[in-house]
Amino acid sequence: MEKLIPVVVIHQLSDTIPTLQALNSGGIHTAEITFRTACAKDAIALGAREFPEMNIGAGTVINERQCAEALDAGAKFIVSPGFSKEVAAVCRAKNIPYFPGCVTPTEIMEALSYGLTTLKFFPADVYGGLKAMKALTGPFPQIKFIPTGGVNLTNLAEYLSFDKIEAVGGSFMMKGDIEENSKAAVKIVNEVCHL
Repeated sequence: MEKLIPVVVIHQLSDTIPTLQALNSGGIHTAEITFRTACAKDAIALGAREFPEMNIGAGTVINERQCAEALDAGAKFIVSPGFSKEVAAVCRAKNIPYFPGCVTPTEIMEALSYGLTTLKFFPADVYGGLKAMKALTGPFPQIKFIPTGGVNLTNLAEYLSFDKIEAVGGSFMMKGDIEENSKAAVKIVNEVCHL
């Protein structure tokens, strides 16, 4: 898995190719296209077709119907803001990676019961950030986190330096010049993770 998972909101289908091209050119080959807009499913399908080398998934998936639509469109992974049993079951049946948002011990235990060990931690800054994740990995040493929310270029290195961080998600590289932001983020990843 890549260390950076951009949260991509596509409002117009015509934005899909230039947006993904900018990420790709900046060295990021993963995109979590959110199900927050009417064209999300079509954007995933277009992205999967035009950028087969990229790892394009669906984000903000909150129910079984959205999950099925995302997978039909070609999503290679599914991300939810919280934990959904229905989505977990669909992804498990189809052998698709599922990263649900889990921030409490109870949510983590439920995710573990579905065999999930890499979990989104959202919104990271609201729920205690790195300090909270370090505390949670005490009782749950098998868990890896994908913090999202409040992560940016100034604290990216700090998050990545914790060995229980599988990847970092966020929209921080999507604001302004996507390609330049992506290059800056990739540079930090390479320095911290010695890639």
